[in-house]
Amino acid sequence: MGLLAARDTIERSFIYFPARDLITTPADAGLRFEDVFFTAADGVPLHGWFVPGTGSVTWFWFHGNGGNISHRVPDIHTFHDKLGVNIFIFDYRGYGRSGGTPSEEGLYRDAEAALEVLRNRRDVDMGALLYFGRSLGAAVAIELATHHPPSGLVVEGAFGSVPAMARHAYPFLPVGPLLRTRYDSLRKIQTLEVPLLVIHAERDEVVPLEMGRRLFEAAREPKRFFLVTGAHHNDTATVGGDHYLSALEDFVRGLSG
Repeated sequence: MGLLAARDTIERSFIYFPARDLITTPADAGLRFEDVFFTAADGVPLHGWFVPGTGSVTWFWFHGNGGNISHRVPDIHTFHDKLGVNIFIFDYRGYGRSGGTPSEEGLYRDAEAALEVLRNRRDVDMGALLYFGRSLGAAVAIELATHHPPSGLVVEGAFGSVPAMARHAYPFLPVGPLLRTRYDSLRKIQTLEVPLLVIHAERDEVVPLEMGRRLFEAAREPKRFFLVTGAHHNDTATVGGDHYLSALEDFVRGLSG
């Protein structure tokens, strides 16, 4: 395989794994929620859910590269009940009920549009807004934070950049410099001046623990690192249990005063 062909294959199959069908909703978990339909600046229709909580903090959720928002309902239920936060989670273009096709610039536009939704809601305190990004979503959250700093930022299973991930996954294919998709979180996180919590699974088989540690080391204070002992990329909440939730509770408490 030539380098350009390898690059195109990686960019098609390595980054995005969207699913269209919603397999459940927060109502199935006993939660009140609102369907939210909005539009990105380039006209792409987008969809998300707003789940009202009991506290002042709004949990602005950027999910990972697989599935759609419906695959996050169990965690939505847990975070809502344990943290008391309002939750706004949305699907990027190409995922769930959102239109279009995913791309780096497209996901950044989607995040901007989703933020505008929150700005226009009377039930959201923009002074208590927390960005929560998992895996690919961490890269989107970090990018948005560079332009619109939140009250706090939580990133989980975050990678340094797509080229760094390509070098890890395909060590014998020197395609990193050729990739058009970057998601350069390691560079961007150095510019942020917001309270930060970095969470990473000890046995993460997708994003190496070292990448999470490097992001944490590059970030400015105030910052915290939470290692989920024994966990893998997709089971941090389950394996981490009460210790995981306590780390999130402490961080949320610091934002809500």
